[in-house]
Amino acid sequence: MNRRNLLALLLFAPTLASCEPEKAMPEEAKKPAATPKVPEGAEVITLGAGCFWCIEAAYKQVPGVLSATSGYMGGTTANPTYEQVCEGTTGHAEVVQVVYDPKKITTEKVLEWFWELHDPTTLNRQGADVGTQYRSAIYYHNDAQKTAAEASKKEFQPHFKDPIVTEITKAGTFYPAENYHQDYYFQNKTKNGYCRVVIEPKLKKLKLNH
Repeated sequence: MNRRNLLALLLFAPTLASCEPEKAMPEEAKKPAATPKVPEGAEVITLGAGCFWCIEAAYKQVPGVLSATSGYMGGTTANPTYEQVCEGTTGHAEVVQVVYDPKKITTEKVLEWFWELHDPTTLNRQGADVGTQYRSAIYYHNDAQKTAAEASKKEFQPHFKDPIVTEITKAGTFYPAENYHQDYYFQNKTKNGYCRVVIEPKLKKLKLNH
């Protein structure tokens, strides 16, 4: 079930859950966002944990994180659109590219948030969002991150009843999502049902701004 159908069931108002661009949306909003800048000394890790609207909204509030950008990774189609990724045919996952200052937050701490933000035991699914684009994934950008990810996965397994199915894979090309997806939650939380029903409770649970 996708975001549109979830809200149709929860709120009986499918237009609130639409993942399609609004017809009156400016063309600029439909263009891919800029690739996030990585300051000298900063590190990058890319994380897939279901809907990127939620993951981005959380990581942007984590101390030591310099930026969190919604996008796509792990597929075979160059420059995919959101509509193509939603069809599940490109192989891409919805991800958030996290740029962080290792002097202020460790990779291990970044990953602790990752495990708290979603259910890593459900294969290709987060709640009612179903499809390979919602898979749990850690895309590492160097060997140290790979080691940290594998150790973190082992450390957090006892916190879950079922086996963690998160894939740990070397990062490939990151394609920033369209501009209208960036900072989506805080730009749309008062008018989008999915934000209110799915994302807001998660941010409250994590004691983040909502």
